[in-house]
Amino acid sequence: MTSGLTARRLAVSAADAGASLAVHAPHLLDPFTAALPAAADTVGRRLRGALVREGLVPPAPGDHVHAFRRVEYAHAGADDPALLLPAGLPGNTAGFAAELRNAVVNLAIAMARHGQAGDPGADPDGQAVAGERLAVTGHNLHPCGRTRLGWDTVDVLAHDLEAGHTRVGFLAVRDDVHLGDDLGAALRAAYPSLPAVPPGFRLHPVHAWQRDAVVAVRHHDLIAAGAVRILDDELAAVPTAALRTLLLPPGADGRRRYLKVSLDIQVTSTRRGISVASTRNGPAVSALLHRLAADEDRLLLLAETAGAAVPSGRDLSAILRDGLTGRLHPGERAVPGGALPLLTGSLVADFAASTGRRAGAGAAAGFLHAYARLLLPPLLRLTRHGVALEAHLQNCLPTFVGGVPHRLAVRDFAGLRLHPGRLAAAGHDVTLWPGSVVATGDEDVLRAKLGYTAFQAHLGELVLRLGESHGLGEDAAWRIVRSVVDETYDALGDAGRADHAAFTAPLVPHKALVRMRLAGAGDAYVPVGNPLHAAA
Repeated sequence: MTSGLTARRLAVSAADAGASLAVHAPHLLDPFTAALPAAADTVGRRLRGALVREGLVPPAPGDHVHAFRRVEYAHAGADDPALLLPAGLPGNTAGFAAELRNAVVNLAIAMARHGQAGDPGADPDGQAVAGERLAVTGHNLHPCGRTRLGWDTVDVLAHDLEAGHTRVGFLAVRDDVHLGDDLGAALRAAYPSLPAVPPGFRLHPVHAWQRDAVVAVRHHDLIAAGAVRILDDELAAVPTAALRTLLLPPGADGRRRYLKVSLDIQVTSTRRGISVASTRNGPAVSALLHRLAADEDRLLLLAETAGAAVPSGRDLSAILRDGLTGRLHPGERAVPGGALPLLTGSLVADFAASTGRRAGAGAAAGFLHAYARLLLPPLLRLTRHGVALEAHLQNCLPTFVGGVPHRLAVRDFAGLRLHPGRLAAAGHDVTLWPGSVVATGDEDVLRAKLGYTAFQAHLGELVLRLGESHGLGEDAAWRIVRSVVDETYDALGDAGRADHAAFTAPLVPHKALVRMRLAGAGDAYVPVGNPLHAAA
């Protein structure tokens, strides 16, 4: 692949998107064109950082290496991020280059649309979606945070986060090809206008795009046999940053719910289907977590209450999830984790005003200490009992009262890890779908899940942004975090000794996002230096 050819491929991708915008959204064409250089620079900067972090290229002279071998670049250094890929990388470099170009084009579209989506509602769930829209670049570490492989520009305009609206479609699925809970009955109770289905069938939700682009093609045999019927009925919904997770309107009981549906496109690292195992494990794992966290009064779990699938694949699965509305205390405000790094200025100012502190690094230090004491103790205690939550920014919604960290809402349990031996020792068990990847007998795998998501992707981002906004030094920040880790494990005594040693070791595993894309499947980790070790 020559440099010129790569650059031309990005130009062709951008021109194709521009031509579609000229027809379907002409008011976006000029903003899209203007946003392309910034979009390419954003993707390129994140790619440069990931290449260094994963040991695929060395840091350049003068690079400042932050905690967990993270380097922040002011400029990408190339007009096309794919030009930054060094020769000789293992795996599918050409495919990864295509993902990078797709990320650039879709980020430029998102930038062009920024602030144009409609009001998702004034309740806590609507406010959370509005907050997610602030993080227009997507995942804070992944260079492909805005990949939408499988969607064309028209699909992006209709269904992406910045569209502000999408639709849930419905199928009638015959009982003998339906597996799991009766999601249709649960939805009809909340939305009585949804259709009834004939005896022997279940009403089953599906993303409108999935219904139109996937179901008729991939399941024509089931349709021909009369086992699946495509219905005309729809329910309005609001896309969240996860895209396949949709915020539903208030139901007859006034509550808002989330519906996670299969979406056969690639976002960041994976195609966003949903395994049959996730639909069956979700309610059981939610019940387990609520038992384990019964005494964690600062942890708010958004339960997955029902799940169903057509077991012939991953593309017709759906999971119903509780929302925030009606569950927050007076004055309590939920902030989606993805937006947290963008709001450090206002959050620290509110914290300083509430606690009588002077603005500046001291207030930022106090805020970080309060935030770490909210985030880490319940997660570390759960890990000790055999549950490692996937606590990256995208899954967490910290709440604040008067600027003070108050509770931690956690959602989406499909990516957690469970250790059956630790669960049994704590007096708990859970029946999982056979072959579920969430179960592991390896304590290192358990720790790596929490270590990467909570310390590296979550707190690592917050520490960097507090340094930028308030001058809080990194060494001081990680000493604060280390003090909370030590305090938590001191209370656990000998039971937490091994975990404490692992989380504060000189090297810890970092999830290698680029290596994973080059390989095409599966998790991969590389060792990186641990600031919690130096902070002892």
